[in-house]
Amino acid sequence: MPIRARWRKRPGRATAGALALAALLGAAVAGCDAPVDPGAAAPAPRAAHTRDVAAAARHPGGGNTEADLRAAVRRLVAGGGAPGAAALARDGAGTRFASAGFADLRTGRRIHKSDRFRAGSVTKTFVATVVLQLAGERRLALDDTVDTYLPGLVRGHGNDGRKITLRQLLTHTSGLFDFAADQRVARRLVGPPPGSGLTPRRLVGTAVAHRPWFAPGAGWRYSNTNYVLLGLVVERVTGRPYAIETERRVLGPLALRGTSFPGTRVTLPAPHGRAYTVRPGSRPRPGSPRTGGPRASSPRTGGPNGPRPADLRDATGLRDVTDLDPSAAGAAGEAISTLDDLARFYGTLLRGGLLPPAALRRMRDTTASDGRYGMGLFPVRLSCGVTLWGHNGRIKGSYVQVVATPGGRHVLAYRLNSDAGPAPSAERRLLTAEFCRG
Repeated sequence: MPIRARWRKRPGRATAGALALAALLGAAVAGCDAPVDPGAAAPAPRAAHTRDVAAAARHPGGGNTEADLRAAVRRLVAGGGAPGAAALARDGAGTRFASAGFADLRTGRRIHKSDRFRAGSVTKTFVATVVLQLAGERRLALDDTVDTYLPGLVRGHGNDGRKITLRQLLTHTSGLFDFAADQRVARRLVGPPPGSGLTPRRLVGTAVAHRPWFAPGAGWRYSNTNYVLLGLVVERVTGRPYAIETERRVLGPLALRGTSFPGTRVTLPAPHGRAYTVRPGSRPRPGSPRTGGPRASSPRTGGPNGPRPADLRDATGLRDVTDLDPSAAGAAGEAISTLDDLARFYGTLLRGGLLPPAALRRMRDTTASDGRYGMGLFPVRLSCGVTLWGHNGRIKGSYVQVVATPGGRHVLAYRLNSDAGPAPSAERRLLTAEFCRG
């Protein structure tokens, strides 16, 4: 299933640094078992939504136990390169949480429900929500151009902010180059001090130093530049940084106390585990003791035939990247959150608690992207006929995905403490077990 990009980058001579930055800010757009045909027209949003609701009613996912969830989370760890994973499910029966593996290879600590972690491109859903709220208040219009609010910022090399609309930024149909693929930005991120001077405007300047991928509205391609620009638009319209405005409009009203936008702060707020990335030239083997797989000893007690946490720390081939300057990600991916906060946010959003019905329909309208992406949300289609809505995020040391049924009544948020991401088969089994039981 899961979380694989439906677009393909043009061939290029990317350096290792540029690839590292792409991993730092990457998010993959999901499709499940029924891949979207890029050449086919997307179904009408209202009709698709009706079918999705009916399918969800047939397969409510009810009856799953915490033991079921725990088994699925163990498979995430066993099948991938992350030391630990956790998942939180919320439905009409209550909230279930499960974790597996290690949160900290040095101490053997488990992942806790309240742990903070970097949420990467999940940030985009927060930003899109605020932009759509402002549109509903008539403080901006989705068909306004970028130049209306940021005159002259998007210019040169074939880029023209007078021809790009806010709608196209939201749906990734602007054609703007993704600054995360620029080699110079990559070198700045890996050099001391990491991320220094990479302000949103400089990141946009880096993007427009490249020719656009296509004319505005002529195609679809995921670009972090779009949401950095939206963050600047929010600041221009409200007079407050996008982070402050999101706190006022979303975090505060929903009491999302574990969510924050750190700016240049490199540390995670407590409580938290560690975050890991694979060292160059090293690749943990799925199912090996060093990844917390089935041959590993119990994370709680160890064992005479299994490794202790201190042994794992030295044998994994993983590098600790918990301290990280996320300022280069900005409105495209800097958020820190918890599984509980993200489940509450997406559940409330999809139930209509943050946007009126018409705005929520626009958010889920994938017509412009041929079914790939709406506005800060994308569809995840399961083999049982259920279509979920959500977003994922991948930033150095962290992978997270949040999905929910169309009405937001059943939500699943899960994460790994590595940017390696889960094995597709394990992720597919997790989603199928959670949402396809009738």
